[in-house]
Amino acid sequence: MSETATFDATQLPGPTLEDFADAAATLQGVAQETPVEVSRYLSQVLGQPVSLKCENLQRTGAYKIRGAYYCISKLSEEEKARGVVAASAGNHAQGVAFAAREQGIKATIFTPVGVALPKLQATQAYGAEVILGGESINEPLKAAQAFAAETGAVRIPPFDHPDIIAGQGTVGLEIMDQVPDVATVIVPIGGGGLMAGVASAMKQRAQAEGRTIKVIGVQAENAAPYLPSLEAGQPVSVEVRATINDGIAVQKPGALNFEIIKDAVDEVVTVSDDETARAMLVLLERAKLVVEPSGAVGVAAILEGKITATGPTVVVLSGGNIDPMIMERVISRGMAGAGRYMKMRIPLPDRPGQLARTSEIVSAQNANVVEVIHTRHGTGLQISQVELELHVETRGPEHAEEVLSALRAEGYEPRVVS
Repeated sequence: MSETATFDATQLPGPTLEDFADAAATLQGVAQETPVEVSRYLSQVLGQPVSLKCENLQRTGAYKIRGAYYCISKLSEEEKARGVVAASAGNHAQGVAFAAREQGIKATIFTPVGVALPKLQATQAYGAEVILGGESINEPLKAAQAFAAETGAVRIPPFDHPDIIAGQGTVGLEIMDQVPDVATVIVPIGGGGLMAGVASAMKQRAQAEGRTIKVIGVQAENAAPYLPSLEAGQPVSVEVRATINDGIAVQKPGALNFEIIKDAVDEVVTVSDDETARAMLVLLERAKLVVEPSGAVGVAAILEGKITATGPTVVVLSGGNIDPMIMERVISRGMAGAGRYMKMRIPLPDRPGQLARTSEIVSAQNANVVEVIHTRHGTGLQISQVELELHVETRGPEHAEEVLSALRAEGYEPRVVS
């Protein structure tokens, strides 16, 4: 990672500052200059002014349109005539489909069968031919390679390509225009397309302006190849475990992305799924912004005290494409993580009135019961007992403890479960 004393941004591999400027010019009228919103709440948490770069409000719902459009625009006429192909389970698919349609090019997208319905429908609506197959992204990747070899279609990679990096880096140029005194930028990292582009563009421009900017990357802890790769000095593969951060769940860094990030990024941190869920809830309630899990990891890092900023800070919200069903589960998880949603089990004597009595106690504490499960088959119950499971909304951890204390004061033995 970058060493301020010896770092020379002009020596970074990949796009030059002129390339980033060319990408920005090409994207005029295609990609929106997304707004930057000040967050007073996050500013209080961090102790520095915090702004949110809202790429969740970008066309197609994510920054991916920038790299996809610029990459396709650089193809020769002969290449464009052969069409483009990509493999993706989400935002890259939509970015390629949209970019191809805008430039009058045929696009074929391979995607896993479990792709979220809203993303599938959006990709089809942009005019791409979508071919479903496989349980993970590995099968579509192989299918896309075979399709390109068979038909001559040009593969548009999700992150490991200089034109993709140049397009994504326009986010960084916009940040410097919109927040001229920015001192720290926080960016999600998956394969590294957005991170490499933003870090390189901002470091090169800052150096030309005679100043420095701190760049921090955030990965999902269940899919974090950059930390071991940086330690090893080369891209290494990691096991990707289940995570809600599917948009940045990458097994191995891109080759060019890694070469840029190892020198241009100052720090990489990780966040858990529960921390991400809490961040999404904060963004929804405080900023009124719908942000997908992968787009919220920077905010999660701030909330969990993992960021040390050096001045005015901008967090990139990289996307807002989330299945409503997933959103419902994530909100519940975020509320639980914030101590505002509690699930408890209470053994009760098997006689009339017990359900009503426990409900009265909870109600007297101004907590809201949202779900009740009553069973005689709980583990460890005596023959004369039943088990009551209550799902309760509270105002936070202190209020939840008040509810539990009130039940205990009446002789009940509530047990909080996850």
